[in-house]
Amino acid sequence: MSVSILIVSHHNIGKAIVEAVQISFANNLPLRLATIDVNSTDDPDIIKPKMLEMVKELDDGSGVLILSDLFGSTPCNICSECLDNPNVRLLTGINLPMVLRIMNYPDQNLAEMTETARIGGQNGIVECT
Repeated sequence: MSVSILIVSHHNIGKAIVEAVQISFANNLPLRLATIDVNSTDDPDIIKPKMLEMVKELDDGSGVLILSDLFGSTPCNICSECLDNPNVRLLTGINLPMVLRIMNYPDQNLAEMTETARIGGQNGIVECT
């Protein structure tokens, strides 16, 4: 059993990140990973139940780490519906280094993985001079 990852983001951001991660891991991902893309024409009230069902399907007892792209945005707000569940954590500001980092630590528990994701995302932001 291990933590599962759910990416909930605008348009195809999540799918693009997953494709890049799959290439990096030669399509042999160590964690279950799913995406929900939210488009500008989508009704949040229709997406919420789908997301809640996906969280149930992904959680094998180890928890689900939800990654969203922008704090306060519609995808993030939809995810907040899951925060009553102690087996769910939500982290915003998803980037590729964040997801690559957590894929390298599949044995971590939900709290550890959330911190690993946060640090990986922050460390992936570098000013090049």
